[in-house]
Amino acid sequence: MVSPLILDGRSLSRTIEERVKIRVDKFRQQCAGETPTLAAILVGNDPASATYVKMKGNACTRVGMGSRTIHLSESTATAELIEAIDLLNRDPQIHGILLQHPVPRQINERIAFDRISPEKDVDGVTCLGFGRMAMNEPAFGSATPSGIIRLLTHYQIPIEGRRAVVVGRSPILGKPMALMLLNLNATVTICHSRTADLPEIVREADIVVGAVGKPKFIKGDWIKPGATLVDAGYHPGGIGDIDLEAAIPHCFAYTPVPGGVGPMTIAALLVQTMDAAEQTQETAHS
Repeated sequence: MVSPLILDGRSLSRTIEERVKIRVDKFRQQCAGETPTLAAILVGNDPASATYVKMKGNACTRVGMGSRTIHLSESTATAELIEAIDLLNRDPQIHGILLQHPVPRQINERIAFDRISPEKDVDGVTCLGFGRMAMNEPAFGSATPSGIIRLLTHYQIPIEGRRAVVVGRSPILGKPMALMLLNLNATVTICHSRTADLPEIVREADIVVGAVGKPKFIKGDWIKPGATLVDAGYHPGGIGDIDLEAAIPHCFAYTPVPGGVGPMTIAALLVQTMDAAEQTQETAHS
């Protein structure tokens, strides 16, 4: 029996970082030392969110990008967060803005996301960016789905004409993931925790994306032989949304947890920040 293909996001992300570093160096040479810079806004004291923001800052450092972290208190109101976003929108030294999710419950997250300038929405969280992406127009796609598409493309996983099932419907993961696959000519079904006959639907899938946010929610015996598994979940103990231990014997390829989707999210964020910086420069000289 042939062993399943491991979709190694950690390895690919290193290759992407090397390419981004070359672009950063070229940008700095052409722009009198100006540095592509990503600003991250962290609201509150959630330790996981703080870790993610630190990891993104470390990635910026590795490729020579600038990074800035704005840390706001747990009691921050929506209006205060909007003010912080507006300052970054107006700052010409900031090329990308990331609002770390989730925010404290008193904040209207959608209003805050949509305040980010579309030119700096490198995490693909605005309604405008989502709509443009859905219409297959130029836009920064949500970072995790964008990273997943890069991973599938790198490993030459067939998408066109395949049946894809996305389990999860969040606005920054499940929904954009489904539309990106649709734009690549997959036949896509979006499911969630309340979908009737979910196991039977998953069994039809050539590509399964676990994005429901529940550990081992997708069982091994739901998997069609030869399917490709993309596990976008991460829970304590290195567990994803798919019961990979039980599912791997049935599949053609899979993303490990950790080391699959996670590194690709950060890689996509770096690429899109670099894209934003270059587009800003092109606009300035046009």
